[in-house]
Amino acid sequence: MARRVSKKSSGTAVPPVSDSPPAPTATVATAPSNVLLEGDCLDRLASLPDGCVHLAFADPPFNIGYDYDTYDDRRSANDYLTWSQRWMAEIVRVLRPDGTFWLAIGDEYAAELKVMATRELGLTCRSWVVWYYTFGVNCRQKFSRSHAHIFQFVRDAEAFTFNTDAIRIPSARELVYGDRRANPQGRLPDDTWILRPQDLPEGFSADQDTWYFPRVCGTFKERSGWHGCQMPEQLLGRIIRSSSHPGDLVLDPFAGSGTTLAVARKLGRSYLGCELSPQYAERIRARLAAALPGDPLDGSPEPLKSVPTTRDGRRLEDLRPARGKTRAKRARKSEPLLFPPEEP
Repeated sequence: MARRVSKKSSGTAVPPVSDSPPAPTATVATAPSNVLLEGDCLDRLASLPDGCVHLAFADPPFNIGYDYDTYDDRRSANDYLTWSQRWMAEIVRVLRPDGTFWLAIGDEYAAELKVMATRELGLTCRSWVVWYYTFGVNCRQKFSRSHAHIFQFVRDAEAFTFNTDAIRIPSARELVYGDRRANPQGRLPDDTWILRPQDLPEGFSADQDTWYFPRVCGTFKERSGWHGCQMPEQLLGRIIRSSSHPGDLVLDPFAGSGTTLAVARKLGRSYLGCELSPQYAERIRARLAAALPGDPLDGSPEPLKSVPTTRDGRRLEDLRPARGKTRAKRARKSEPLLFPPEEP
């Protein structure tokens, strides 16, 4: 079922509607597509007509002091929240009545922005996803951070796009137990806490909402090399596949490294981005020129299958030649493990 109507309170089955996006009408506003707009997103969003965007994804600055080339990420809390309310209000305005807004945000302002979106701007929160990643930030005197929050908001709680068959993942029946009864199409992704998922795939179940994708680190082939906050293409692929159809317009007001736009292009969607930094904008355009509709997304589509378990990881002694029989004997006795490459 691709497009559905969801009743928030009735608990009764709701008949599906057409799998195809509705035919455009003369009253649907249009916006520029397949372009990157340079400048402040508030100015650029203000130039767009009402109700023209099918899907918006925003990964704004987190106000944690990150060193951007043209943006000050050290605002006061009140200033940051006021600014956030302004650009989020513009997102709501340009969304179609059945549009979806996905917001990625860190711990510091996740609660405030969720309340702002729902109570002040009138959106409905359909999902609060936890993105679990490896190579998390190493912290002192606290647990190392290895997650971010991703909210799924919709304008209309009863009419929105959610393509279930486009985002199914392998089930524990398939990965762990080799059960022939496993649905070959997989199941919907999870949304709860996990440990290393490749070591505990049975920890996933249908009522969970944590997504596992390795963070794009400096040594990864996927890394653009010029932006420190690059999202994995596979994560954006899940969002875009689930909440839009081919040909729909996908908006990213903070284009950054260009991942949202590149993934939208590869998946056959139209894209529209805003970027404050001229330097970033130039490199985004180069990335888009190299991305073609139908190209595969970077990264593994199934990290649980591609990432080795701890017991199958490389061993330290395998990486350095043994010197003499004593060392070789000691290596056989201790056999210390080295975590797989995606682990810190």
